[in-house]
Amino acid sequence: MQRFPISTLKIDRSFVRDIATDTDDATIVSAVIGMGRNLKQRVIAEGVETSEQLAFLRTQQCDAGQGFLFSRPLTPEDFERFLVTGNETAPLNSLP
Repeated sequence: MQRFPISTLKIDRSFVRDIATDTDDATIVSAVIGMGRNLKQRVIAEGVETSEQLAFLRTQQCDAGQGFLFSRPLTPEDFERFLVTGNETAPLNSLP
């Protein structure tokens, strides 16, 4: 991995889905996070949907997460609203 211009590792949601209940998935996710940290890579977990998953990832010091726990997929316009207002459903005319 050190030979490639990689700065971020992404953990697939198929491993994240059951980390709170499946020790094998939890072990794999922990190992990927540890490998990423040792290689000075940023680690992102995708498919974070529950507070239990987030809690586990935090205890393992995962750098970032993405998934429905944080937000549904957004159009560029809705993302702009979300950044400005913190509310992905705010009407456009309410933007400053």
